[in-house]
Formats: sequence, structure tokens, C-alpha cells
Amino acid sequence: MSTEISPEMHAFLHELPKCEHHVHLEGTLGPELLFPLAKRNNIELPKDFPTTVEELQYKYDNFKDLQDFLDLYYVGMGVLITEEDFYELAWAYFTKAHADGLHHAETFFDPQGHLERGISMETVVNGFKKACDQAEKELGITTKLIMCLLRHLPAKDGLDTIQLAKPYYQKGWIHGLGLDSSEKPFPPELFEECYAHMAEHHPEVLLTAHAGEEGGPEFIHKSLDLLNVTRIDHGVNSIKDPLLIKKLAEQQTMLSLCPMSNLKLRVVEDIGDLPIREWIAAGVPFSINSDDPAYFGGYILDNYLAVQDKFGFDIPTWKLIAQNGVNGSFVAKARKDELLRLIDEVCAKHQ
Repeated sequence: MSTEISPEMHAFLHELPKCEHHVHLEGTLGPELLFPLAKRNNIELPKDFPTTVEELQYKYDNFKDLQDFLDLYYVGMGVLITEEDFYELAWAYFTKAHADGLHHAETFFDPQGHLERGISMETVVNGFKKACDQAEKELGITTKLIMCLLRHLPAKDGLDTIQLAKPYYQKGWIHGLGLDSSEKPFPPELFEECYAHMAEHHPEVLLTAHAGEEGGPEFIHKSLDLLNVTRIDHGVNSIKDPLLIKKLAEQQTMLSLCPMSNLKLRVVEDIGDLPIREWIAAGVPFSINSDDPAYFGGYILDNYLAVQDKFGFDIPTWKLIAQNGVNGSFVAKARKDELLRLIDEVCAKHQ
């Protein structure tokens, strides 16, 4: 069932200060940028790849499952070659998200998908860092970069990638370690050594992992217990285990929910099926995010509106969701206090 969103509620959700914790920078590569970059870099796309923006958009709108999406995602990634390409990609995301009311972004990137194409870690990180710095200076968006390991690649490759990224962790340019790509059949325990290495050598780094999207609650348990993550990306299937829900609430482990992604990839049949009310009732914190917005049809405000359309929340509920997003962010207390104050002001204005 859908709830009509009033102009007043739409304006409130637009203005509400937002934190995004689950967006893949490579997943912001829309058709309108992909084809020009392919031409600029003389990239010959596969023969079965769409040849127009309209054809590619149709593919984006009709994924069968996660793997169908990933197959297209990795081809698209291949047009990113130069430092300027990575900068342009990230800057386009920040400008779009800023227009949606974004104030803080913790963005994922997948270096292994570039390293195996002969693109250096330096090229990738420098391009993204340039955009992050500009976003903070010109848009007032604080940013964090989270390097993800691709779980379909061997853990040894992950360890090598962590070693390559060491200078950027030491300089404070990369702030977190994540784990993405196909959840099944690559359980968290395969990457226990990678996470232990990071915890030992860079204890200040945020540890997070995708879990509970394709995989069941046991993937979330293992991510918490074996990888020692403090955040779970997706986490939808946590609702299948009452003990896990209790644990998430007690530990205040934030889930980074991606509603439109979950719908597009058939994790749920309807956004209204997401266990949002159950999480709120149990005290499980979560944020609302766009995941791969170019592929799933919506940036962060679109995801907020999609949730409102199905759940019809009031302003106090949205205030709680926004506050949980701030409290679960990887920023200093002063920045959290600033964002919480802004949320209070917007909510008071629209009450």
C-alpha cells in the first residue's frame, strides 16, 4: 500500500540533513557519463553491451538478480582510466547528493576492480580524494572513503590490496575497510585474516561488511564475531533471527539499508516488506542509503521518499532515523553535534 506524500512532507524530507553510509562510487556511473568516458578513453565495450543511453537504462531498470547487476557493473567500471575520470565520477555524485540534502558521506570504492585492469591505486585514490576535498570545501559535505574488498576474489588478493593501500590509510585518506560483491558463496570467514590484519595495523579504521542481503542471518553473525565489524551493510535478513535483532540493538550496530536496491535486486518484492518498523520497535539503528544509484534508479532523497511512500512515517520517526544516521557515522563528536543540531532545527521548523 502506498501513502500519498504531501508537498509539506516532501519539502521536509528534502531539507532533512542526511548522512549516507552505503554508496559505491563506481555505482554512481550513469549512462550519461559512461559513454562519454568510453569514447574519451578509447574503450571498446563488449559486443553485447547496449549502444545507447536508452538501451543501457533499460538494462539498469530490469535486473534479474544481484549477479545480473554485477556483470553489467564490472563492464561499466572499465571506462574509468585516469585520475580525472575518478574525480569526475565522485564529484558528479557529491553534487547530486548535495541537492538531496546530504551533509555527510561515507563512500565505498572497489580498487581491485581497477587494479586488475592495470589502473594504479594512486590513480584511483587521488581522483576520489580530490572530489572529497572539493565536496567539503564547496558543498560543506564531510566525507570518508571506505575501501572494499571484492569477496569473489581470493583473500590473498585482499591482503595484497590492503598492503597497497597502506600509505593512504596512514595519511588518513582512506578511513574504512568493507567487503562487497556476491555474498554467496563467499562467507565472511574467508576474509578473517584480512580484517585481523587491518585491526592490528590500523586500529583507528572503521570495519564494515555487506551481509544479510543474499546471505542469511548467519552471515551477519559471522561478520560481527569473526570480522569484528561495527557496522553491517544491508542487514535485511537480520529480521529472521530474534536473537540477532536483540544483539544488534544491544550493541547499537547500525545497518546501512538500501531500499530501492533491495527492490531492484529482488531482495524484497515490495519496499513495504522491509523490516523497518520491526527495527524501530526493537531499537536497531539504521540509515537509508542509495547503494548504486545510477543502476537502481534513485539517489538518497529518492530512497527517503520511497520509504515514506510505503510507511507514511511522521516527523518524529524521521528525526529518529536521521539522528541514528548521525550517531552511526564515522566522524568526531563535534561534527555529530553540529549535524544533530541541524536536524533539530529542520524538524522544529516543519512540526
